[in-house]
Amino acid sequence: MTEYTVEFVGTGETITVSDKQTILKACIEEGIAQEYSCRVGMCLACSAEILEGDVTQPAARGLTEEEAEKYALTCMARPQSDLKLDRGVYPPSIEDDAATAGTVADDD
Repeated sequence: MTEYTVEFVGTGETITVSDKQTILKACIEEGIAQEYSCRVGMCLACSAEILEGDVTQPAARGLTEEEAEKYALTCMARPQSDLKLDRGVYPPSIEDDAATAGTVADDD
């Protein structure tokens, strides 16, 4: 088992996470408030932008392949190196969905 340092930029929080553990589980164990909901890689509530490092997250079904290279779903992601993450930053697909949901169809 290998352990890596996960730093959350902007918060001053750093934790140690094994390569056998999800980042979310380590956050919960350390008392770090990490947003989450479904815990199965679908809802994207636990998204974080990967600023440095690598993760494995084969069950992160809510992300496209391209997004999975730049974003981690902390409920699924396991570190493969030391990481710097920016929590609460969502992939473009969810930002696009939010923008579309805010528009109202004009039936005139």
